Amino acid sequence: MSLYEIIKVPNPFLKIKAKPVIDINNNILTILNDMLETMYNANGIGLAATQIAIDKRLIVMDCGKSDFEESDVTEEEYDEKVRNNKIEPNPIKMINPEIINLGKDLQEREEGCLSIPGYNANVKRPSSLTVKYINENKKVITLEAKGLLATCIQHEIDHLNGILFIDHISKLKREIILKKAIKEYSKQ
Repeated sequence: MSLYEIIKVPNPFLKIKAKPVIDINNNILTILNDMLETMYNANGIGLAATQIAIDKRLIVMDCGKSDFEESDVTEEEYDEKVRNNKIEPNPIKMINPEIINLGKDLQEREEGCLSIPGYNANVKRPSSLTVKYINENKKVITLEAKGLLATCIQHEIDHLNGILFIDHISKLKREIILKKAIKEYSKQ
């Protein structure tokens, strides 16, 4: 397995709309496996191919399996469960994901991004959705998700469409985060 470099703002690649995968071959499967390894290495719960400068509609995520309903816990309680190893890994690899239904109820969650490390903001999104995708076994899957998983799916599909989580917040907050982040990353 190989680790990819995760690109950061203001890299223009983060604003492209990724192209669909036409042929699911060994190269695509290797990219998915390496993306998952890269995501785990960066302590993330989701990663889109555009974040590693690959122009393909691929995402990976792992919000874990647990003994609780995601919507019933706070971020702090979730983090505590993770620290105490009460969440079983549940990696998901999606090829050409497409949201086919969004729930009507909105939920605000704090989001961060591996392409804007160190910066978070509250984002309001639908709390549930239905997504259709192709898995690594070339099977079409329809998944109903809620809570953290629904948020993660929306966040990662946004990446495939050239949208960052900061595009969902006020212009002033977005500009403050971008200015600080770009200045910080340029020093590295």
